[in-house]
This record gives sequence, C-alpha cells and structure tokens, in this order.
Amino acid sequence: MPNVVIDWLGEHVALPADLTAEQLAADLVRVGLEEEAIHPATVTGPLVVGRVLDVTGEPQKNGKTINWCHVDVGPHNAPGDDGRPAEPRGIICGAHNFAAGDLVAVALPGAVLPGPFPITSRKTYGHVSDGMICSVRELGLGEDHSGIMVLTEHGYDEAAGFDLTPGADLIGPLGLGDEVLEINITPDRGYCFSYRGVAREYAHSGGIATTATRFTDPGLGEADLPGATPDGFAVEVADSAPIHGVVGCDRFVTRIVRGIDPAAPAPEWMRRRLKLAGMRPISLAVDVTNYVMLDLGQPLHAYDLDRVAAPIVVRRAAPGERLVTLDNVDRTLDPQDLLITDSPAGARGARILGLAGVMGGASSEISETTRDVLIEAAHFDPVTVARTARRHKLPSEAAKRFERGVDPRLPLVAATRVADLLCEYGGGVLDEAISDLDRVPEPAGIAFRPGAAERLIGVAYSAEQVRDVLTAIGCVVDGTDDAGAGTATAADALWQVTPPSWRPDLTGPADLVEEIARLVGYDQIPSELPPAPAGRGLTRGQRVRRSVARALAEAGFVEVLSYPFAGAAEHDALRLPADDARRRAVRLVNPLADDRPELRTSVLATLLETARRNVGRGLGDVAVFELGLVTLPAAGAPAAPALPGGALPDPAELAAVFDAVPAQPRHVAGVLAGRRVPPGWWGPGRDADWTDALAAARAVADRVGVDLRAVPDADRAPWHPGRCARLELADGTPAGWAGELHPKVVENLGLPARACAFEVDLDAMLAASSADPVQARPISAFPPVKEDLALVVAAEVPVAAVRDAVAAGCGDLLEDVRLFDVFTGPQVGEGRKSLAFSLRLRAADRTLTAADAARVRAAAVAAAYERTGAELRA
Repeated sequence: MPNVVIDWLGEHVALPADLTAEQLAADLVRVGLEEEAIHPATVTGPLVVGRVLDVTGEPQKNGKTINWCHVDVGPHNAPGDDGRPAEPRGIICGAHNFAAGDLVAVALPGAVLPGPFPITSRKTYGHVSDGMICSVRELGLGEDHSGIMVLTEHGYDEAAGFDLTPGADLIGPLGLGDEVLEINITPDRGYCFSYRGVAREYAHSGGIATTATRFTDPGLGEADLPGATPDGFAVEVADSAPIHGVVGCDRFVTRIVRGIDPAAPAPEWMRRRLKLAGMRPISLAVDVTNYVMLDLGQPLHAYDLDRVAAPIVVRRAAPGERLVTLDNVDRTLDPQDLLITDSPAGARGARILGLAGVMGGASSEISETTRDVLIEAAHFDPVTVARTARRHKLPSEAAKRFERGVDPRLPLVAATRVADLLCEYGGGVLDEAISDLDRVPEPAGIAFRPGAAERLIGVAYSAEQVRDVLTAIGCVVDGTDDAGAGTATAADALWQVTPPSWRPDLTGPADLVEEIARLVGYDQIPSELPPAPAGRGLTRGQRVRRSVARALAEAGFVEVLSYPFAGAAEHDALRLPADDARRRAVRLVNPLADDRPELRTSVLATLLETARRNVGRGLGDVAVFELGLVTLPAAGAPAAPALPGGALPDPAELAAVFDAVPAQPRHVAGVLAGRRVPPGWWGPGRDADWTDALAAARAVADRVGVDLRAVPDADRAPWHPGRCARLELADGTPAGWAGELHPKVVENLGLPARACAFEVDLDAMLAASSADPVQARPISAFPPVKEDLALVVAAEVPVAAVRDAVAAGCGDLLEDVRLFDVFTGPQVGEGRKSLAFSLRLRAADRTLTAADAARVRAAAVAAAYERTGAELRA
C-alpha cells in the first residue's frame, strides 16, 4: 500500500503546520482512505552537527587502530568543572576516512538509531566514548558502511541550505524524523496511488467549500506544454487482437534528454523521499521516473536512446516469443501480452523492449554509461495490464497503477517533468522533439438527476450541494437547477455530468451518488435499521447446518475452516488408488500454491492436514470437524464456454455454462486422535476409536432427521479395511464412511495411532429427509414403569434386529429401550448369546398397573421369538 510523507504531500495541498500522521490518518479516513500503519521516525534523540577537532590513532593489541577524537558539538559539549568552559565530546571511532576539521553527524547519548540501536556513554579502549560519529548506513540513509559520513562530501553543505553550525540539529534536515502514514487503497481509487490523488482527497476531507483554495493540481498544465513535433521519435500502435475490443494503448508520449552525466546522483531530498516511500534509490534516471510516478501517478520508463531504433511499435506478442525482463527472468510470452518493441535494422517491431505497463526488458535499460535518454509515458488498457501482471506474477508498481486506471491526460505532463528534472540534476539538454500519439476517446457523459442522491441515500441533499460535490471532484456539470416544464422540483432537473479523466470508476449515476455520500459525510446518513419483510429467515439447509455444527460441538468437536485446495501429495497421503474418482479434480488456472492446484474432492483431504498441524504443535488429543463444499467433476464433462463480456448470455449459452459446472455438494467430516476421554480422578480415560467416529456421523444424521445404516466396508481409502463402515440411507444410497484410519495413512500424516475419521454427504441426507415440520409429542405427567428383559438368541443374530422386535412388541407404551448387557458362556449354550434390555414404559392418560407391564413384557417376548427366535432367559 502507498506510503504518505507529510512534507511531500504539502507540495500539493495546504497542510496545518502541526499536522501529525495520526491526524492525517483521521482526516483521510473521512473520505474513505483507511489507515494501514503509521511508521515512526527512524532516528530519535539528539543527532547534531559535529566538527572534528583532533584525531589520535591508537594501535591495539589485536592489530586494529582506533581513533580517539574530540568533537565540537556546540551547546551539547560536555560541561566543564568548577565553572570552566564546556569541553568537546570525546568519542571513539574505528573509521579512518575523516580528519580534523571535518563536519560529521554525531549521535549523542540518548539518541536511538535504526535497529533500534540506543546510544549511551560507555567506557571502551581505555576512554569514555561520549557519543557516536555515524556512517550513512548507521543513520539508515543508505547501505554505505565504508566510513564516516562527512556532511560536505555528501551534499549537505551551506550552499544546499544546510546549517552546519556545530550542535545544529540534523534529524530534520536529513529527513530522519519523518513519520510515514501507510494507507489502504480500494481497487476503484487508483488515482490515490499518487501524492496528487491523496492530496485531492485530503482537500476534500476539510469540506467541499474550501477545496479550490487548498489543492493545487500539478497535472493540469498539459495545455501549456508544446504538442507533438514532426521530428518526434516515431511511435506506432499495431494491436491486432484487442481484448474486449479495447486497443491496448491509446496514448504514447516520448521526450528525449541528451548529454546526461551518467555519474550524477539523484538529489538527496529525492532519494530520501523515495526511501520513505519504500523504494530503493538506484540511479538518477530511474529515481526521477519513480519519483514522478509516485508524485503524479503516471508510470514512466526511461530507455538508453542509443539502444532503441525507431519506430517503437506497440503490439501483441506472437506465439513462442520470449523476453528477459529487468529482474533477469527469461519469460515465455502469451499472445494477449502487450509489448513495447523497436525496429533494429529497419525490421519493424522485431525487438521486444518490455511488457507494456508491467516491466521493461534488459536489452534497453539505462546503464552506467547512458548519456542520452528516451522517456516513455503512455496509457495502457487496464484489463490488458492486469492479465499480463498476473500471468507472469509481476505485481510491479506500474502495473498496480495501470490496472486500476491512470489519468490519460498525464503522459505529456509527466514526461516533461522527468525531462526537466534530468536536465536540472543530470546536466542534460532537453530535445525539442516530442512524439504524442493520442487516441484517447472523449469522456462519456452521465445523465444524472440531482434527486437521485436523496432517493438512494435517504438524505435530503440540495441541488446546489450536489453540484458543489460533483464540481469539487473534477466533474463538469452541464445543466441548471431549473427543473423546467413538466417537472416538480430542481431535484428532477436532468444534468449531463462528465467525469474527470482521473476517475475511470465513475460510469453511472450510482457512482456519482456514492461520491456525494462520501464527501458530504457518511456520518450525515442516519442509522436506521429497516424493518425485515415478513416470511424471511434462515433456509431449511441453513438451519440444519447450524444444528449439525451445534451437535458436533456439544459432542466435544472443534469446528475449523481449511483452504479447499489439494494436490497429488494429499491424495497420495490418503492412499487413494490411481483410478479413484476423488483424484479427478478441477484444476485452478492460478492457484494460491503450486503444490495444491486443485479444488478438493473430499473434506478429509484438507481436514486431516489441519489435524496434523495441531498434533505437530503439541495438541495430542484432537477432535475437529468441518462443514464445507467439495467439487466433484463428472468424467467427460464439457468445458465451460468463454462468453463475451458486457452482453447478456442467451438461454443456450447459460445452459452450456451450467452443464459445465461440476457438482458441489456440502460434506461434513471429522477427525479424532488421541484420547477421547482424558484420564483423571474418574478413571484412566479412553482412547478415541472407530465407534466414536460412527457415533458422530449418526449424530449428524439425527439432526438432519434421517436414519443411517452401517455396512462393513473393506475397500475404502483412507480407512482401515477391517474397521470401516459404509453409511447408507434407507434406500441404500451411500451417504458417507466412518471408522479407523489406515495405519499407513496415520503414518503418512504423523497422527497418533488408531486415529479415526468420518465424512458424510450432508446434501444427500438433507434431500432424503422430510421437510415437514416436526410434530411435538405431549409429555406425559404419569410416572414410568421400568422392566428388564433378558433374551437368549443365536450368536449370529444382530442386536439391532432383536431390539427392533422388542420395540414392536411393546407398542405405544414403550418410551425407551436400551441394551445394557451382552453375555456368552456355557450358561446360555454354545453359539448363543444373552441380550439384556432395559424398558421404560409410560402411558399418556393413566398410571400403568402391574398387569399393564406384564402384558407389554409378554408381547415383547413373543415378538422377539417370532421375528428372531429369541427366548426368555431362565
């Protein structure tokens, strides 16, 4: 995000003398520019000019020679004893590039240098060093650490306006006390990636009425500049494949400066501002182009004129073309990439100079011997630049601005500004030749009625107030406040509003209304909660999802949210077979991570990674769950058609799009590892096992309102083949799996032994459940009757079958039936087992008698015998 230096901002707008970064942030927030961070001053405490009085070299035992110096720091000299005059500071220094009489930067005790590095008086090498003589790097002004910064040798002299009196403050003159405000820019406010734009917004923050007197626009001088000349550097635009019909470049300006001193550095004030803005000073030409870009918002590029052959041709890339960009990366170009090319040996557009609006190439960059410079300032299509920057992963400063929209009226102003600075600080001569290929279309007007603001916002803005706001942001308003015949008020008058060139985001009446609300003040909009219309609320699916999440949380699970991206490594860790349908996934064109380029086909694929990370961080007992979408592309599914933008698709096109969209059901998955019940005074605890995973899956089904049947499944990765159950709905449709994870999967993921998991299809269960409201049953006020029943049955008979038979025999009086004991042994016979059930009986209209209980008991025994062959245990 952009950094804002207060004194730099003050060149474009009147600022209070005592303005702080905190106050600036508060002012900008009022107009929608949020504070990201405030970076404090890099140096605090006393940093002053010192004059070296003497330097005495003292060899040390380690072979090193240190200098014992006395430095005059004016009023900061050490106080003398018994009324004697103040004495110069004694300072130890290891550098040798200075001598007596030199003026240096001295950090006195109490100062804090970048690092942070506090300065104190300390005894060293047999002396008390009462401060520090600083180098460039120690002050954070550069990387030079070869020696002490002698002020006059670095351009800090009286001719440049510096006070070199010993003891004079250096923090302000060196720019080391500047606070820097970092702001957050929304994508529609690209003009605020410049001091020109931020200054305009700051002017608005103080009230619309004062804007005209507070803000000076440095970009309005285009009309005062000379236009294109016949001998300007030849430029052509040959865009044979414009994106969405928009030509990639509609303006291209060049200017030439000759005879620049290649060794001339950028002025120190410019280098300081660039560093505060987060840029590293490189050379005069590069620094100047960067400075003007930050100042005005117009990206620029400087070429070595001797390495460029006319004409420059702006064209799309051809298949197979390559370019080595300034970051020394050899890139394969795409036919949608817009290129800046030149024409060596008359071959028109044969050599690539750079990616338009993104980054230049290495072949024509400024070098240490460059004396003649060709300056480029152009306006490129935002869509083209954005696609190229993302395709090549090059989020350059130029691309950030072009993709958000740059003022097309700035190129000539910015190029001339760069040329003037190169002449001033590099000793160059400005060539009168100018090329300006200008095909910028006239801005489209917006039909607007001032009453639209009140209708959309709910605040009674006057027509005069609306006009003032639109004029303040740079719009041209054509129309009067007279409503004319047939209209009721001035609010219904029809205006033609032409947005300024730097606001490409203003395209319709709603955009203008948003500006009115923003600049008059969001605090003027009353906070009123609109009444909710009848018949609205959570959908059934939303209610079920909340209920499921609540049930799992009550069961001790913690809900997590993982990124829904997976790759081959996740599939391999889960031991999915090569032909498993879960390996068939939708691949992303621009994934967040190269090792996870696919949308997940299983929630477990990403949830297990979350469990592994928690275990790796010392949480040995884990119970986590996630509700999320999975993407399940069908084999042979058609590809989605590429539809043109700006047009409503016809029904056939929409049908083709929907046919290509893969199924995206919502799944619920959970993972348990370690102990399910911790040890304590109540006992030794218990490890999680497959029954816990099965119980959690059934808890989900219970909240949805469906029954799940567990069927043993020996062939379903990533579960253990002997401890896994397939969960089926009543009609046999698979709804998920639950059980213990395969030992190899546990090993691959680094989970505790015997970890278990479940995953169920929530959408499938929801579709199988009834949407009818649940009928509440009345609660009986009569006491229950409890009966225990022990039945002997063949060992192969399922417990569930016996339980269902008992329940059917009990009829309506049964309130609950629970299995509380299973017994095998000689007492019940070989191949048989005893099942003990606890019955709770209750009637809604009376107290049950002993005869009622006996009758129900007999009916239950009879039903169990008839259905399963169970007999009452003697």
